[in-house]
Amino acid sequence: MPVIVLEARDFTSPLFLVRTLEVLTTCTAFSLAASVEYNTTTWNRTFRIFCMFIWCFFFTITLLIHILSIIQFHSLIRVSWKNLTMTVAVLGALMTFSTSVIFSWMLTDHKGELPRPVAAAVASGLTFLAYTSESIVLRTQAHEQRGYMSTMPGLLKIIQLWGGCMIIPLVVEIVHELNNGVAWQLSVSGVSYGVCILMSLITLVVILGDFAGRCLLPFDRFLAGFSLIGVLLYMLATVICFTKILQLNENKNPITKQLVIMETVISSITLLAYTVDLAFSIKLLCDRGRM
Repeated sequence: MPVIVLEARDFTSPLFLVRTLEVLTTCTAFSLAASVEYNTTTWNRTFRIFCMFIWCFFFTITLLIHILSIIQFHSLIRVSWKNLTMTVAVLGALMTFSTSVIFSWMLTDHKGELPRPVAAAVASGLTFLAYTSESIVLRTQAHEQRGYMSTMPGLLKIIQLWGGCMIIPLVVEIVHELNNGVAWQLSVSGVSYGVCILMSLITLVVILGDFAGRCLLPFDRFLAGFSLIGVLLYMLATVICFTKILQLNENKNPITKQLVIMETVISSITLLAYTVDLAFSIKLLCDRGRM
């Protein structure tokens, strides 16, 4: 089978340019960050690994998407290409924005030379702008070229996945920082977050693999059920977060306070995303019930 590549004019298209920028900036970010010496504190190490993983992951997947788009092999892959590209673009924007904030926060505790860490933070910020630009380009395409993930419910599901991913390093650090007296809170929160992340991944696999027609339940009811469970679990986790905030006066460690506040903010945003998503699902079910 002959390899078909893009035409010359496609190499100056907005999508080609922003994806090229994404590959370059993510590579620059993790290369610069890897060359920096850091303090040996636990929280620093955890968030450094998290940032490096995000940059490397999105560098790899964006490079693959870029190559497949150039040689036009994406039609041979049994995934929903328009949903995959939109998911990577929006999730990439959210995750690289988060890594930019986290890495900049880490710089406040950095005692060595600053040029390379600052350059890595700037590269991460440029990556965020590139992924945001790609998201806008994909959203402005013709209607038939856009998939479910380009709709508002699809974007909300990406936000839910982002919230779950961001919670992971925070929970890991909070486990190290807080005392055993709140072990039950951490256990309940951890289970809630874990179940929601699993539901987000299942939903993503079903959408990207075009498995909606093979579900035992109608897909809209399937999504509504997951949204309802997500609302209940994140409501529980958010209440626990606010409980931990009320207990912060007993903890003199400023890092712990920052971590708990960050967890509360992300948990609240994700709860809002699940709530709005549930409202969309209920509206869709009601509209179909009238038909």
